[in-house]
Amino acid sequence: MSKNSLTDLASTGTIIWVRVTPNARANTVVRENDTIKVGVTAPPAEGQANAAVMLLLSKALGVPKSRLVLVRGAKSRDKQFRVD
Repeated sequence: MSKNSLTDLASTGTIIWVRVTPNARANTVVRENDTIKVGVTAPPAEGQANAAVMLLLSKALGVPKSRLVLVRGAKSRDKQFRVD
């Protein structure tokens, strides 16, 4: 399993906490122990960063982005997603 693979978290009902860095140099998903850090090039305005995070997470999880629900943190760097 690669460092950025999150496929083990793709079960229905799983809660995923992420730390987001908007306006990053590159789109990245990095898993360090229990922390998932997501960097997106999108700005935090008008939900652009949230949409980019959902897209990156869905690719890392191997699930369609329609299965991810933003539960908490719409306007925060610390976000909570649920896999449906």
